Amino acid sequence: MAITDWPEGERPREKLLQKGAAALSDAELLAIFLRTGVVGKSVVDLARELLTRFGNLTQLFAASEADFCAIHGMGQVKFAQLKVALPE
Repeated sequence: MAITDWPEGERPREKLLQKGAAALSDAELLAIFLRTGVVGKSVVDLARELLTRFGNLTQLFAASEADFCAIHGMGQVKFAQLKVALPE
């Protein structure tokens, strides 16, 4: 189901604006950063997959480009955005 089909109060971006970042899970925060999912997978599902694969946000941010880009839907642009968001 597409996020646009979710009730407004459950959508990550709207939830952030209404309740603040503390009300969101790591997957929802990551979903806002990623912006879009892939065919058959919502952005929240994609964020959950990334967190499962890497363990947590800290390990995700430390991932190599090759490991990050090995995930379907992730590529060099998203990897570069991730690095810019959290400079070392």
